[in-house]
Amino acid sequence: MASETATLGGGCFWCVEAAFLDLKGVTSVVSGYAGGAAPNPSYQQICTGTTGHAEVVQVTFDNASIDYRTILEVFFTVHDPTTLNAQGADVGTQYRSVIYWHSQTQRETAVEVIAQLTRDGVWPNPVVTEVAPLPTFYPAEDYHQNYYRRNSNQGYCQAVISPKLRKRHRELLIA
Repeated sequence: MASETATLGGGCFWCVEAAFLDLKGVTSVVSGYAGGAAPNPSYQQICTGTTGHAEVVQVTFDNASIDYRTILEVFFTVHDPTTLNAQGADVGTQYRSVIYWHSQTQRETAVEVIAQLTRDGVWPNPVVTEVAPLPTFYPAEDYHQNYYRRNSNQGYCQAVISPKLRKRHRELLIA
């Protein structure tokens, strides 16, 4: 098995994490923080918006079963990459749209996917997703891991995450 890792931020990490947990070929999804200056930040620190970190997920996948381009296509179905530092009611730099690449090939693929989405006119506004080399990744606290699976009946999960998962499912069936 050839394993690869993608690090992606698209607003609340609970939403992005949930989108990848049940995909064939995905072997691990870890919610965490990346892109800031403070070492080992806590969720409380991240929520202040002053650390510079984004809420992200690290998706490890078997690239013989699912490729990086498909991982990115799923990522773009579960958030709005045209809103700067916000996803719905979640506002702040910690909710920015970001792709942290692990290799030059990932960087090139991310740039190509964004260019294709732009050419296809998928959104009426420009894509503002940041594409940057992977900084240090810090796993989030245990209670954030597998959040949707453990709390799917919670109000936020029902109102925000469940509709995104339905949209992702519809998009994957169409593709």
